[in-house]
Amino acid sequence: MSKGRSLNTEDRQRFETAIGYSFVQKERLDRALTHASARNAKGSNYERLEFLGDRVLGLCVAELLFQTFKDADEGELSVRLNQLVSAETCALVADELSLHLFIRTGADVKKLTGKSMLNVRADVVESLIAAIYLDGGLEAARGFIQRHWAARATRVDGARRDAKTELQEWAHAKFGVTPNYRIDDRSGPDHDPRFTVTVEIPGVAPETGIDRSKRAAEQVAATKILEREGVWKKATTA
Repeated sequence: MSKGRSLNTEDRQRFETAIGYSFVQKERLDRALTHASARNAKGSNYERLEFLGDRVLGLCVAELLFQTFKDADEGELSVRLNQLVSAETCALVADELSLHLFIRTGADVKKLTGKSMLNVRADVVESLIAAIYLDGGLEAARGFIQRHWAARATRVDGARRDAKTELQEWAHAKFGVTPNYRIDDRSGPDHDPRFTVTVEIPGVAPETGIDRSKRAAEQVAATKILEREGVWKKATTA
């Protein structure tokens, strides 16, 4: 993490080697790595790039799934797509590339690794995709996405349904009850809130999930029960 300065030549070369793409217009890379909290970042941060990158990622992943799973119906493809373009997956890609070492932030953003800044890490991946797309075109962006999403697309847990829906159906079938979700805590600053949610099912030990939105925390808690009770296999991290 850097405080308000652009990448120097050495860092830029190291970064471009890591992502497998060399920028023609270097300022695009600087913008893609600039958080809104950075000094003098107004109008030149990654927020607009993030918007575009999200769409480019969705298109390329949808294309990848369409070509890979030739017998899959629309429902399965949608489930796989939603998982692959999620903030969690994008944040994992950010961690693999050690993006937290290069993001320009303000002094109020203390830590960009780990769960605490998942959405920031995910946003930077999307902005980076947009920067590559604008600099080198769709083929360059597709190449980056293929390198980091192709293996994930074939994971055994890639066609999982929504965890809350799955847990509700399981609880109805097994116990005739509906899971109850309770917000235990909300903490953290507005730009990085943390919700702690517990899900309870009569006759089953509860589980707690923590994430930066109420719904995401509920999904974490539901997933824990599904995996613990053997309804789902534990997710892989590749």
